[in-house]
Amino acid sequence: MTEHTFAGLARTLRATGHAMILGLGAACATAYAATDIQVWHTLAGPNRAEFEKLVKQFNRDQKDVRVVLRGFDSQAALREETGKALAAKKAPHLVQIADNHSPEVIAEHKNILPMYRLLDDYPIRDLAWFLPQTSNFVRDSRGRLLAFPFMAEVPVMFYNLDAYKKAGLDPKAPARTWNDLQAELLQLRASGVHCPYATSDAVKVHLANLAPVNGKLYATSDNGLGKGQPKLNFDSLYMRHISLMVSWTRSMLLTEHPNDNTPDASFAKGACSVLTSGTGALGQLQAAKGLSFGVAPLPYYPQVAKQPGRPFVSGSALWAIAGHPRSEDKASATFLAYLATPVVAAQWHQQTGYLPLTEAAFRASDVSFYNKIPGAHQLIEALRTQPSPSSRGFRLNNYPQIETVMNTELQNALTGQTPPMRALNNISEKASALMR
Repeated sequence: MTEHTFAGLARTLRATGHAMILGLGAACATAYAATDIQVWHTLAGPNRAEFEKLVKQFNRDQKDVRVVLRGFDSQAALREETGKALAAKKAPHLVQIADNHSPEVIAEHKNILPMYRLLDDYPIRDLAWFLPQTSNFVRDSRGRLLAFPFMAEVPVMFYNLDAYKKAGLDPKAPARTWNDLQAELLQLRASGVHCPYATSDAVKVHLANLAPVNGKLYATSDNGLGKGQPKLNFDSLYMRHISLMVSWTRSMLLTEHPNDNTPDASFAKGACSVLTSGTGALGQLQAAKGLSFGVAPLPYYPQVAKQPGRPFVSGSALWAIAGHPRSEDKASATFLAYLATPVVAAQWHQQTGYLPLTEAAFRASDVSFYNKIPGAHQLIEALRTQPSPSSRGFRLNNYPQIETVMNTELQNALTGQTPPMRALNNISEKASALMR
């Protein structure tokens, strides 16, 4: 072998060796690369920041799974982009979907992987949910979990402690009935408050939850959970309540009443003294500088119910998307298992106001958290009891479309365009057609 040939062979061996080493390194990198999962959501403000914080901690604490978040301004924008992603076969793994009160319909979609199937393959140790009924809004008729209820909430009443003191009201004893609340609002207005009362989610507070809080069924056929075609149960209670709310808008006691959460900001700034909204507003309220507030259950009518009932648990949940490799499904379950751990679930509950996922999460919550928000501990404690038949949930076909009709008619009534009775009749007629 000539020197020239030997040199050429040496160069070849060196090149081959480098290639082998590089190839081995690439293979090792591939073998140990984290599995990415896409999580799409519509959280906003402090709640979004808290979710991002939890995800960042999860990604930092382990190297097997990497969660990539993508936030959207609305459910409509999220739905549109999800549709495009599914068509392009680039679907996310977990998607936040608001409660439509027909979760079985969502679960039947070919692109949805019901949560119980995912968790059958990859069980979560902390799957002893805080309350079975807390997650009822994402369970089917057989009790199987269809989605991960990370954003479960109930409507409540927040009140400004400083405004109550200035008006000569007892901040430790907010009104429990609508009539008593009217007396407090009049006193607040007399003290110089320009927005005594504002309500977010007007349909949820003043129509959907009016029934269970007063011990009544929202719809016939056992709130749509039983047999037969349900109909909305708009009786004299609804006429009484909507008429009262109309009088409040005319007398400037109720000044903000949209079917979104914009009034939360007015209360956070101290402009409004009483707010009805979901417990998920807690994150924004806690982040507000100089705001001191308490929380109480929604008021009720003692003429209708001897004792107040519980509102419906609702909100939104993380739904798993089908069609991903098993390794990615496993990664999704790993992330959900992290969210369900007591420390993480307790932190999420305390920072956002969403209901604790598990009994352990409730116990892990800092006592000082409940102590600094009057009424918070009692409210969450009350949700641990078994719900009555009227408050365990409802199922109505096409409810998102029905809610749009409700909002239009409710706003027409509150602004004096339509008499309350006619507005309620319009809702009943249109809702029945939509449900069929």
